[in-house]
Amino acid sequence: MTVDHQTLSLLLFSVFVAITLAITAWVGRNRRGSAEEFYAGGRLFTPMENGFAIAGDYMSAASFLGISGLIALFGYDGLLYSVGFLVAWLVVLFLVAELVRNCGRFTLADVVAARMRERPVRIAAGTSSVTVSVLYLVAQMVGAGTLVALLLGGKGEGAQAWTVIGVGALMVIYVSLGGMRATTWIQIVKSFLLLGGTIALTVLVLLRFHGDFDQLLLTAAERSGHGDAFLAPGLKYGGDWTARLDFISLGLALVLGTAGLPHILSRFYTVPTARAARRSVVWAIGLIGGFYLMTIVLGFGAAAIVGPEAVRGSNAAGNTAVPLLALDLGGGENSTGGTVLFAVVAAIAFATILAVVAGITLASSASVAHDLYASLRRRHAKPRSEVAVARVAAVGIGVVAIGLGLLARDLNVAFLVGLAFAVAASANLPVLLYSLFWRDFTTRGAVWAVYGGLIPALVLVLLSPVVSGSPESLFPDVDFQYFPLQNPGLVSIPLGFIAGWLGTVTSAEAPDEAKHAETEVRSLTGAGAV
Repeated sequence: MTVDHQTLSLLLFSVFVAITLAITAWVGRNRRGSAEEFYAGGRLFTPMENGFAIAGDYMSAASFLGISGLIALFGYDGLLYSVGFLVAWLVVLFLVAELVRNCGRFTLADVVAARMRERPVRIAAGTSSVTVSVLYLVAQMVGAGTLVALLLGGKGEGAQAWTVIGVGALMVIYVSLGGMRATTWIQIVKSFLLLGGTIALTVLVLLRFHGDFDQLLLTAAERSGHGDAFLAPGLKYGGDWTARLDFISLGLALVLGTAGLPHILSRFYTVPTARAARRSVVWAIGLIGGFYLMTIVLGFGAAAIVGPEAVRGSNAAGNTAVPLLALDLGGGENSTGGTVLFAVVAAIAFATILAVVAGITLASSASVAHDLYASLRRRHAKPRSEVAVARVAAVGIGVVAIGLGLLARDLNVAFLVGLAFAVAASANLPVLLYSLFWRDFTTRGAVWAVYGGLIPALVLVLLSPVVSGSPESLFPDVDFQYFPLQNPGLVSIPLGFIAGWLGTVTSAEAPDEAKHAETEVRSLTGAGAV
């Protein structure tokens, strides 16, 4: 990229970072320092504000960069991510949002511990939440590094590494100083930027083809080198039975995983009532649905205008499809319009990453402080403020995410998020649904449900082609691949539900029917909700 690209993009990056740091400093100056303020922003946000914040939290680098890139490379099969990410919100709306808001206080473990022995349940749920959050953070780090590599002409590996470190440092600052209130406003600002940028690019793509979407698809198929197969199922997931099972596994993970994501569940506690939580989700579905429809246009637009070969040449995983599309739509590499549009899109993508990592880090540090620290602290030890522990935890989680982000920088960000969704659907969703709806569920069942989904999911990922055994793996020079699927959801999600059932039916502990009745009334009516 030219010096103009670099200068303008870095200037826009700096403007957004300055604005978000100013928001964080302003909120930090006015905070009360309570756990409710730090974790839930004082529960003062309106449904519309929270809906925009949820959309900002959910529309990540995987959505903006990864999905469009997969559509540009694989056509129809890339659409699975758009469909799965959106359909998942129906599960959240009908089964999770209001009930979680009524039963919990800050984290997933609050919902489960309401009718179980707290210590083992909080340790299990806290461990799972941190694991999912770190996997999700890795995808955002990879997206940040990819952007800067593109900005520097694909030769800046050192700059890419320093970018990952810089994003990690910023997310720690956001969480430590501003808490949930600053994070929420950063996500709202980011939502407006991302939706505005996506609408502008979509309009420009459609104008290029005079509003003829059919012509857009035909041109994309022609430039793809695959012809009509580009617009039909099977280019990525139809080669053999392994690929087809991978398709089903990924679909299950995407549809079921959202309801188990810690940073999404924590957003329901930032509004005053369950009704407000439901209305927040309705706002979020409208915003997210519109966004994913536009990613389809951008993906096929990148294939038709830039071409899959150019996309793959810039980044093998396709993560740079949208910035390259913006460059072409603006007039080309050496044009003023191309420079400006590329810089704006790169800055919006960077803003997307910063906002999402802040939300994920806050949710995971809350799990460490509110669940793990509170459960593992010895009774005679002098207690520390949960908020202070959460700030320290944010630093530790940032360090781990930075290290893994540097390791996985050549993988597609949407694919990495798919792994996080699989772990969330395997470990968090079974224990959440059992706790809300099964009268006989016990503490052993809760612990087994979490570990029975979490451990198999992680082990299967380690033994999959993602980690070893192929040129695209994290470790291409070694081979300990024994599990053929890239996404473990098809196996690990049922195992989570089976483990929860098995732990319950083999438990000597009698289910507490009184607590279940209390939880049921509270979840459905809001009586006694915090």
